[in-house]
Amino acid sequence: MDHKGIAHWLRQAGRVAWAPKCLVCGEAGAGGLDLCTGCRAALPWNHNACPRCALPTPHGELCGACLRRPPPLDATTACFTYGFPLDRLVPRFKFHQDLAAGRLLAELATPHLRQAARPQALVPVPLHRARLRARGYDQALELARPLARALSLPLSADALLRPRATAPQSELDAAARRRNLRQAFAVDPAAKLPAHVALVDDVMTTGATLAACARALRRAGVQRVDAWVIARAP
Repeated sequence: MDHKGIAHWLRQAGRVAWAPKCLVCGEAGAGGLDLCTGCRAALPWNHNACPRCALPTPHGELCGACLRRPPPLDATTACFTYGFPLDRLVPRFKFHQDLAAGRLLAELATPHLRQAARPQALVPVPLHRARLRARGYDQALELARPLARALSLPLSADALLRPRATAPQSELDAAARRRNLRQAFAVDPAAKLPAHVALVDDVMTTGATLAACARALRRAGVQRVDAWVIARAP
């Protein structure tokens, strides 16, 4: 076999070895993504949602809760509602060290977030150092990095701090979540934050974590705080 034949064989072998494979069902990926056509068609896009908290509403109007008590977030963009196949991908990424699932989530979210109001920087929701040691990575940062690259936005990875350890939010009801997060976040005094930032996180449930982060950023002088999340729990 000549050099051209060897090069062609290597290219073909590479395509087979590195062909995208669906992270949900194991079928062949489509469109260059690790997601098959069927699972991609099932994605629960959150097209009509409250602009302040991203809770699904019939026509994209403000929900009753935000009308009664506006949150400290100026806007929230949640790309999906939390259902299949997000309920397979997010736990794998967040709790099972599957960073490939995180990269896929960021790839899926990028076109949707490109249409949101453009912030001057992205700020990932931080983990407390003890949780970070146990998990080995910060899932919000792992989402924010590829989003910042794809959208050509500055990443303020260390501006927001989590000096106080808190109980896992998933174990608490809405009122307890708010109490749990009091004084949980602070802004690094040395950080230079712009007037408009977007917080990045994986899933928004009650919004207590993002609200606590937004309050800390506003105390530090940030004028507009948006939230960008992969999915919104109903």
